[in-house]
Amino acid sequence: MKVHQILATLGYGDAIGNEVLGINRALRNAGYESEIIVETFDRRLEDLTVDYRDMVGEVGEDDLLIHHFSLGSRASRTAFAMPARMMLIYHNITPPEYFLGVHEQLVRQCYHGRRELLPYRSRCDLALGDSAFNRDELDALGFSPTDVLPVVPDFSHLDCPPAPALLQSCDDDWTNILFVGRLIPNKRPDNLIRYFHAYKSLYNPRARLLLAGSFGGFEVYYAQLQSLVARLGVQDVHILGHISNEELTALYDVADLFLCASEHEGFCVPIMEAFYKQVPVIARAATAVPATMDGGGVLYETTDPRRVAALMHAVVSSPAVEDEIVARQDAALARLLALDFNGMVLRFVDRVLSSPRKPMPPIEPDFWRQFKQTDELEEIRMTRPSAFRALPLHPDAAQLADLGSRK
Repeated sequence: MKVHQILATLGYGDAIGNEVLGINRALRNAGYESEIIVETFDRRLEDLTVDYRDMVGEVGEDDLLIHHFSLGSRASRTAFAMPARMMLIYHNITPPEYFLGVHEQLVRQCYHGRRELLPYRSRCDLALGDSAFNRDELDALGFSPTDVLPVVPDFSHLDCPPAPALLQSCDDDWTNILFVGRLIPNKRPDNLIRYFHAYKSLYNPRARLLLAGSFGGFEVYYAQLQSLVARLGVQDVHILGHISNEELTALYDVADLFLCASEHEGFCVPIMEAFYKQVPVIARAATAVPATMDGGGVLYETTDPRRVAALMHAVVSSPAVEDEIVARQDAALARLLALDFNGMVLRFVDRVLSSPRKPMPPIEPDFWRQFKQTDELEEIRMTRPSAFRALPLHPDAAQLADLGSRK
């Protein structure tokens, strides 16, 4: 039996990528033939992937596709038209309004991704959220049946030696406030800067804010954050960008507090990384975050910088309070790690394969013509970019291919 996974992109070290690799190991260990089918990939993972175009004609009606849906893509649309059964895993799509004015392409991708999700209600035999929050969204959209395949993070990347330079620069008597995650608007690093400014001004001038995460593609937003730092006149804000595992380990080792202000999360793996490294966590009680924390850490609902600063001070200044928080985090992490992730994956696969399959929804008559034309255009774009930019736009170009800007 062939049980393949398909997704837009396989990233190195991110939550979805780690889950895909874990599912792949579980399937192969259980005896299934299993490939990871992608549109794009991190070069470090190239040997583990197969291009989605090469699988057309190879995936049959007796096979099962596990489709990881996070953004609409050509791989996603092709998966819809393949004849196999389908189990969908929904990783959530950030509401597009968060990116207005800072990343117009992502606004379009999120908007179209949310629209593209809807037809899968009749296409997939089982829809899974990777958190209860994501399952609730699937239920609200009319998916049935649904369930939860929780994220069980792999922490092996945090067991490496910490980067000496970071340890030397930050392992001192200053208070280190840490956030890990992409510097994008829904995660509200701007509010982190405001909260840190209030904490540093009111309680502790010997504090630094460490923001670790990529801002690639969000250079406009990065500039806005730097402008905010300048307007507030706050010192010791360090925006570190993308970092290595050794640097990440060092940051957790020196952190006195993990502070999260995110307004939209499907799970938020860095919170569990902080649990694993026994760093007390204070996080905004929004979307999936309360369920992810599962009784550990401290939740807040206010956006008043003075109130959040007071909460930060209450945790950092009291070893007894910190110990109590970390103990609750340890218990929450133990509950998560006790889950039999491999067993859940295989039970969901058996559940789909043993149930009557849904009939295939109708596919647009010219879908495969468009697929062929898109493939040809992509070949021209890759091999002859100047010729691609010179091609006249067809009146229906947006329907024929989603190949991005020609600039």
